[in-house]
Amino acid sequence: MKTFARSASTGEGMPEVVGFFDPRTFSVQYIVSDPATHKCAIIDPVLDFNEKSGATATHHADELLAYVAKHGLSVEWILDTHPHADHFSAAQYLKEKTGAPTAIGQHITQVQALWKEIYHWPDMPADGRQWDRLFAAGDTFNIGELSARVLHSPGHTLASISYVIGGAAFIHDTLFQPDFGTARADFPGGDAQSLWHSIQQILALPDSTRLFTGHDYMPDGREPKWESSVAEQREHNPHLTGKCEADYIALRQQRDSELPMPKLMLHALQVNIQGGRLPEPEANGKRYLKIPLDALKGAKWD
Repeated sequence: MKTFARSASTGEGMPEVVGFFDPRTFSVQYIVSDPATHKCAIIDPVLDFNEKSGATATHHADELLAYVAKHGLSVEWILDTHPHADHFSAAQYLKEKTGAPTAIGQHITQVQALWKEIYHWPDMPADGRQWDRLFAAGDTFNIGELSARVLHSPGHTLASISYVIGGAAFIHDTLFQPDFGTARADFPGGDAQSLWHSIQQILALPDSTRLFTGHDYMPDGREPKWESSVAEQREHNPHLTGKCEADYIALRQQRDSELPMPKLMLHALQVNIQGGRLPEPEANGKRYLKIPLDALKGAKWD
C-alpha cells in the first residue's frame, strides 16, 4: 500500500509537501517545507494508539522526525487543523522533541467547553492554554520564507481551520478526494450548513491550488490519495457538482444519519482537547482514559 508521497514545489514561494498515510486511522500527516530555507511545519501528526491493548507508541511521529533529520529540515511549527476524533494528536510529543511551538484555531475553546462537560472535567482549563498559539481567521505566519494564512473552516467541528501555504491548502476534514465526497458534520458542534460555506471558501481559491485532505478512505479499493486541486474538486466531487446549498445539507444530513461514530472518538477527544497530552499518571504510575457511557446519540448496533 502506498503510504508516502511527495508533491514538489511548483515555483518560488511554493512549498514542498510530503504526506504520510496511516492505514489504521486512514489519516494523512504532512511535512510542509520551504525549499529556500529548509524550514518546515508538521501538520496533523498521529500518536499511535491500539484500542484493543491500550498501548501507545510514537512510530508515526518518529517517522516524521526521521524524514526531517534525513533532509536537513528545521521544524518551525507543529500545527493541528482541528481536534481529531479518530486518532490521537502527536503535537505535544513532537514539541518535546523539536522545541517548535504548537498551534490550532482559536475556537478550540468552544470545543473544550463542550467536551469538558461530556467528560465531566470541571477543573480542566478551557482557554486554549494547551497550545502556544491560537489562530484566528485571517491570521498570517511564515514557514521560512513561505507565507501562510488561516481560514476558519467550521462544520466538521467548531474549531476547524485550514492552512493556505503558498499555492497549497491543508483542508483537513472538509473535502475528501474528488471521487469520495466531503466530511461528516454530525459530531457535537458540527453543522452541515457551516461546512457548506467552509467548502465554498476553499473552492474560491485559485483553480490550481493544491488541496491536501486529512483522510482518505480508498473507495473501490484504490491506493490511498490525498492531493487534488480546486478545479478537480469543483468539477468532480459528487457531493458538490450540480448541488445547491439546500441539496448539500439534505445529502450530508442523510449520510451522517447512517454513519456510526468513529471507534476512537471518546478515546481521542480527551487527549486532543488538551493539545495531544496523555492523562497524567495516577498513584500507581499508570495513565487512564475516561469513557463516558451513553454520552452520544446515534449508536449503530450490529
